[in-house]
Amino acid sequence: MTAALVVGDLQVGITRDYAFSRRVLPPVAALLPRARAAGVLPVFVRTAFRPNRTDLAETNPLITAFFDTGDAFREGAPETEVDPALVRDAGDVTVLKRRASAFAGTDLDLVLRARGIDEVVLTGVATSAMIAATAYAAADRDYRVTVLQDCCADADDDLHDAFVRSIFPARGMAVVLSQDWAPA
Repeated sequence: MTAALVVGDLQVGITRDYAFSRRVLPPVAALLPRARAAGVLPVFVRTAFRPNRTDLAETNPLITAFFDTGDAFREGAPETEVDPALVRDAGDVTVLKRRASAFAGTDLDLVLRARGIDEVVLTGVATSAMIAATAYAAADRDYRVTVLQDCCADADDDLHDAFVRSIFPARGMAVVLSQDWAPA
């Protein structure tokens, strides 16, 4: 069994503009060396939309609203780069996504299967968006799913708590603190 540590949406524009996201930077940064030492593949997932809007549907007001906030979500902008508090290594993978799930329209599944990975360990923001969408998509693809409770956050603390205490466990997903996670 092998695992990938998915670090989702901890990019400059998000950690700068959304205060709740900054509280997960220290635990994720501390976790990365331990994960690498255990042979876990770090996968950094960034959200960015094409500047000409060709990947935006007017029928999707949430995604369009993110684009309209400015460079924080525009492909090519420095704000879409991984937050510098998270040190990346040459062996890490970066995936660009254009929707909530790290699997939607990306090559994440291909990368994981090529590496023989069968567990996805989720960190990042927001719990009710990227984490939830990626967790469901991973489960649909038969990956084991672990959510590191202290390494994710949401603008709504009650919503975060509902997902990590009730929703994810009820769907067979493991939820643990990063200090208690033992890479397989």
